[in-house]
Amino acid sequence: MTEKRRRTALQQTSRRNFLKTGGAVAGVLAAPLVLTGRKAFAAPTEINMLAWYGHGEPDVVDEFEKMHNVKFKPKYYAGGDNMLALIAQSPPGTYDVILSDAEFVQQLDAAGYIEEMNPADYPLDDLFPEYRNFPGHWKDGRLYSVIVRFGYLGVSFNTTIVSHEEASDYNVLWEEKLAGKVGHFDWHLPNLGCLSLRDGNNDPSPFDIGDGQWKRLRETTLSLKPQVGGFFDYGGTFSSLKNGQIHAMCGIGDWITGVLQKDGAPVDSVVPKQGGIQWTESFSIGKGSKKQDLVKTFIQYMTSGPGQVRSAQMAAYPGILPYRSGWKALQAANPAEAERQGMVSGKRNAVDLRREGHIHFRDIPRQQSLEDWNDFWSEYKNA
Repeated sequence: MTEKRRRTALQQTSRRNFLKTGGAVAGVLAAPLVLTGRKAFAAPTEINMLAWYGHGEPDVVDEFEKMHNVKFKPKYYAGGDNMLALIAQSPPGTYDVILSDAEFVQQLDAAGYIEEMNPADYPLDDLFPEYRNFPGHWKDGRLYSVIVRFGYLGVSFNTTIVSHEEASDYNVLWEEKLAGKVGHFDWHLPNLGCLSLRDGNNDPSPFDIGDGQWKRLRETTLSLKPQVGGFFDYGGTFSSLKNGQIHAMCGIGDWITGVLQKDGAPVDSVVPKQGGIQWTESFSIGKGSKKQDLVKTFIQYMTSGPGQVRSAQMAAYPGILPYRSGWKALQAANPAEAERQGMVSGKRNAVDLRREGHIHFRDIPRQQSLEDWNDFWSEYKNA
């Protein structure tokens, strides 16, 4: 055999050996890589969320995103009026999940923006009794929204200027030492609701007032204007209290000062003796969403122990949990925060304030229109 023929034979043998051994091994290795790659590197399913700031951020949703290979695309708003306007301007099916203030759920339903929900899909028996049949979430025995968290609104204040005792009366806002240092979060419902309580409108509700009470509330509010140093958006509310521009606000609460306290700001919030307002956040499924099963799973997660812990400690602003399992999980994960927000069973706690009659659910006006209240708020700001 010539040298040329010998080299050719060796090359053919090497090629055959590769196909039998190396090629076979490569095929075995390649197959699972292809299958695994499809699962591991598949593009996540996008879930469009409409919510207050923070609910679509990683500290709340990253665990769920990893578990289900989804990615939230949040659109944020401030105030229920703004939320309704954003939905009205969007094509049907734009938002898969909608976080709304509880008082706006009936309007979302009436406008055809949300889907009916099956009560059996959610842990409603785990709720404290006060929240199982939450007003507005049900219509004719049908469920349209599921509560996830809440908090209380009263007077927030700089503790170096105003004492807890002084802040426990809405009339502190008119004190001379606060001239030019009273601020407002720029939304009419929480502010007018708290000032309505100051006027004694607590039966049946600070939002269910007649013509005479409405006239007096307008007069009360306008009389506060000389004390006011500004009207602020979400970010401005935080900064104005933190930097000392504002020393007191009504209509806000721990959802603002709880965050500032972590940064060392000398601020706190109380429910005054005249009563406080409860803000309530709940999840609904957007009408026409093509991802309703995923959204249902997400709401189930947010109402479970792990989701409730994330909700209570949300970096944007904290909230009180309405689920017993949420309290238990938070007490295990962060007992100091459970104590701070009053979510410890066996001692006077956050739910007791509601049971004792000091808290009224925030609502839309019952004897006036939303436009009436909003128009007056604009008049007040420009007075």
